[in-house]
Amino acid sequence: MNEGSSRENATADFGYGPPVSTPVGYESMARSDSHEDPVPMIHPTAVIDRDAHHTEYVAIGPYACIGAGVVLGDGCRVGAHAVLEGPTTFGENNRIGPHAIIGTPPQDLGYNDEPTRLEIGHGNIIREFVTIHRGTAKDRGVTTVGDHNMFMAYSHVGHDCIVGDHVIMANGATLAGHVTVENRVNIAGLCAIHQFARIGEYAMLGGGTMASMDIPPYAMASGNHARLYGLNRRALKRGGFHADAVQALRSAYRVLFKSGLRLEDALAQIDQDGSLATAEVRHLVSFIRASKRGITR
Repeated sequence: MNEGSSRENATADFGYGPPVSTPVGYESMARSDSHEDPVPMIHPTAVIDRDAHHTEYVAIGPYACIGAGVVLGDGCRVGAHAVLEGPTTFGENNRIGPHAIIGTPPQDLGYNDEPTRLEIGHGNIIREFVTIHRGTAKDRGVTTVGDHNMFMAYSHVGHDCIVGDHVIMANGATLAGHVTVENRVNIAGLCAIHQFARIGEYAMLGGGTMASMDIPPYAMASGNHARLYGLNRRALKRGGFHADAVQALRSAYRVLFKSGLRLEDALAQIDQDGSLATAEVRHLVSFIRASKRGITR
């Protein structure tokens, strides 16, 4: 363990901006050309278990509680009153907001104190009152969060979820257990995703959407229950997709969801159309074929 010590003249912003003053701030903690020995910026009221581990490049705010089995990577900042329980691993440069509750046991009646885990990547923003739970033994035993995601206030990631990279979950959005969210998905406020459902990459869910089945990649969905409303063309444009790739997706979308064909027949028609043999269409087709809960249409 690297036990933290506080220095009286070392102050930090335990929220989301740069340090207020930097006698041992992040500029000197960046390990670039500084010769000053880094000191963790830990508020004296923070409670850190002896079996928690952190590097010398962290900031932990007032009254935060860091439990046994928590590992904090370089540049992590933990806000006031946040609670982190383990086994939970954070990569580098994660920002955990005040009162966030991360790594607590799953909300599952079958959970019996098995040593399940939560793994969080790099550069995530986890705002105030967010909850993310560890996995269960009945699944993979781990909840996984990728890199550069933003979890806005009061959002929730349930046990055994897999969240990719560059995902945005707005205020109050909720993932039930065992949900998979692919990369660059945008989930608006107050959405709820049914357990075991999947959200495909570059999809967007409108506010208050109730998704009980899988949402295909690149699509927009909204409503209770969710319905599709076309391709997420803005995300495709922002993502730098080539015009030919977008046109192929538009053609495949029409065959799948506008032609009136049975889904199996629509997939077979796409397989036979050489003009639709793009990486994006192949991913869309494979996503649909792998569905166990059914596809939102």
